Amino acid sequence: QVHLVESVGGLVQAGGSVQLSCAASGRTTYAMGWFRQAAGKEREFVATISNNGGYTFYTDSVKGRFTISRDNAKNTVYLQMNSLKPEDTAVYYCALSLLGTSTNSNNYSYWGQGTQVTVSS
Repeated sequence: QVHLVESVGGLVQAGGSVQLSCAASGRTTYAMGWFRQAAGKEREFVATISNNGGYTFYTDSVKGRFTISRDNAKNTVYLQMNSLKPEDTAVYYCALSLLGTSTNSNNYSYWGQGTQVTVSS
């Protein structure tokens, strides 16, 4: 069994930065991903990272602004978010995939509880 716990997001001004972390317990040497869901919208893919951190992939809207990384010694995945925009406001979820890196939420078996990030203009 895997348990994922995200750090607290918070409120930040546009142009600011926030780092989210996701601490995992249990079977954790698998690909991980970050998703987000804005109010009234469907959950969308943000970024994914391979089990050893050697491969990452981002949705176009965050490329060059967000960085996903991991520290397997700490069983933790990070999402560094820079140059934040109001449209980045959402609940952010980390997730673990037993099937490798993926942009499809259906391929992720374990999910964190989500953390709110609000970007003010």
